[in-house]
Amino acid sequence: MDYTDALPYLENLTPTSLTEKEIASSGSSEVVQEILDKLKDSGKQLILVSSAESEMIGSDHQSLLEMKYPQVKFFPSNSLGENEWQGRERALCWLFNRFDDGRPAKVEPGSVSIIGPTYGCFNSPSDLAEVKRLVAGAGATVKHVYPFESTIAGISGLKDSEVIVVMYREFGAELAARLGRPVLYAPFGLGETTEFLLAIGELTGNRAQAERFIAEEKRTTLKPLWDLWRGPQSEWFPTIRFGVAASGTYACGLERFLAGEMGMQCLFSHDSAEADNSAVRNEIMQKQPQFLFGRMPDKIYLAEIDAKARFIPAGFPGPIVRRALGTPFMGHSGAVWIIQEIVNALYDTLFTFLPITKRQTTPAEPPVRIAWTAEANTLIEQIVKKAPFISQISFGRELKQKAEAHAAAKGLTTVTPEVVRQIG
Repeated sequence: MDYTDALPYLENLTPTSLTEKEIASSGSSEVVQEILDKLKDSGKQLILVSSAESEMIGSDHQSLLEMKYPQVKFFPSNSLGENEWQGRERALCWLFNRFDDGRPAKVEPGSVSIIGPTYGCFNSPSDLAEVKRLVAGAGATVKHVYPFESTIAGISGLKDSEVIVVMYREFGAELAARLGRPVLYAPFGLGETTEFLLAIGELTGNRAQAERFIAEEKRTTLKPLWDLWRGPQSEWFPTIRFGVAASGTYACGLERFLAGEMGMQCLFSHDSAEADNSAVRNEIMQKQPQFLFGRMPDKIYLAEIDAKARFIPAGFPGPIVRRALGTPFMGHSGAVWIIQEIVNALYDTLFTFLPITKRQTTPAEPPVRIAWTAEANTLIEQIVKKAPFISQISFGRELKQKAEAHAAAKGLTTVTPEVVRQIG
């Protein structure tokens, strides 16, 4: 199988499939028996999952298994009727319901379980590493990461946790509610992260430790953020216009942090699971944000209009592999990493528009004086306003030079709106 985040080989699963040829020649019943024979004494469980094809033809796997193989569990994926978040929510609950050992919960003081991290969720490894770091910093202990690091045998331990952390707003909340424990959500930005740490400390009896950790974070992890804020580039922050098209967790989290705390201008923030892609495309084309946090389709939309926006991956489909632990969006580390990426891009944008003086090798002809109509000047101003603030002066100068050169080449002495449109 392709080793990607979108379609990975799962370490705690051994996937197989029943092909049309196998079923036609021997029937699904015999194939199931062959797999059970191979798994004998291995300690593994066989779970049969329906496919879109089997759902379309109405295969009745449940009845077959109940009659012949009651030890085999069947999960109807309902791939034709649910989106991926609904499917994950139901799968997490289904696994817990089927493999919980039924004993009463024995809450372990100071223990935290994290629900949600899976492949196919953007940036899971890095954001999970940050959430683990925050939990440990607040004085608690991560007991389970479900299902990313789970086994069938360990599923029952979820109910023994003192606190549940749900990584994503899209799924995980239903199982967390069934466990009957205090529930927190993974945080974005500064204020949410502080509240998250204090809540972990309060709920696990480690309030003093959480407060000490927050103070230490300000001296260490967050220090680069204050350096960036106090630097000359901080004057650019209020001028930054950004847009987001990603899963709801990242769309809302980025808006709260960048607009709510950093003072940047959020032009739009779309939950990609609910948004109309045509509407997203039109909004990108009309507003042209300076920064676009999005998916591969959104990068294509930028390319279609040759937009100067800086694209930052923030969702699937996008980067095929996202495994590095040093690129979080969540928590304090995420706040620093995101602002660092933005500031670097700002300086890169500034470099792009720096004027370059070329040595004159031949005597220059006296320049032809080119006039501008009021309408052409207005049009240029409208175009320049869509460019990044820090580059607007240079960008405007460059556009005017191009327009005048184009007019001169056509033998004109006046720049009109038509000439401006021809160079754009």
